Amino acid sequence: MARLLPTLMFLAALPVGIAPTAVRAEETAQKPASAPAVGVTPLTPGKAARAPYLSEAQAPDTVAILGAPPRGQSAAESADKAAFVATRALKGTPRWTLATTDVADGASAILDDFACVIGQRIEQSRAPALMTLLERARLDIAQATRGPKLHYRRLRPFVGNDAEICVMRTSDLGNAFSFPSSHATQAWTYAAIMAALMPEKATQFFVRARSYGESRVVCGLHWASDIEAGRTAASAVFAALQGDAGFRADLEKARVELGKLRAAGGPAPDQSVCAREEAAAREPIL
Repeated sequence: MARLLPTLMFLAALPVGIAPTAVRAEETAQKPASAPAVGVTPLTPGKAARAPYLSEAQAPDTVAILGAPPRGQSAAESADKAAFVATRALKGTPRWTLATTDVADGASAILDDFACVIGQRIEQSRAPALMTLLERARLDIAQATRGPKLHYRRLRPFVGNDAEICVMRTSDLGNAFSFPSSHATQAWTYAAIMAALMPEKATQFFVRARSYGESRVVCGLHWASDIEAGRTAASAVFAALQGDAGFRADLEKARVELGKLRAAGGPAPDQSVCAREEAAAREPIL
């Protein structure tokens, strides 16, 4: 951050759309589509969606907890814009590549993102208890992010300009609101769950979740303050989940299952991917 500060201070005064470049058709074709919002993505294909652990009465009021996002000419709004402009320069770097890979979300995708921390890749077919835990919790995450998104209706940073982003621009993506980041909320909640299952690796799970959230800024899909709000929302969700007997029971089932899977061994994660993740953790962009 210290190295970026002078640049950010300079760029804070510049309009977000500075020096837009046309995206060539062949480049656009190579970009992934953005993952759908957490609240609308189906869970396991072919299976009925389960209910969230928390009822509406039990779920934390994240509109009240988070407060309003930065707005107007505030210092926080200027910092958000400066971070967006500065991170456009990361295109073509390994950090951009990781951010593009991090676009995928959902329980199975984030388990892959945690593979380097776990020490092996967990195939969802071998971990029904863990998948149940994560997929049900994902519905609670959707509840937590939906309210603030609809209440504040904050536009994403790429709306209204031609700045480079790491996914294809679509009307659905442009019309999806930004605050808080559902990806960041999901990653931080899942890190908390995995840390509860493997407390000896709690630090590594949260480090990876931090860089996953930062990837949303690198991609140009979220403001930096959206990511911070996502972590706060995730902390509230996880705290509330611990008070639910069904969640605690599923957590224990997943703990037993994960212990057996780790003891049996599984496919090793790609070491080049692990190296890229470690490099991102050493050089945070925020």
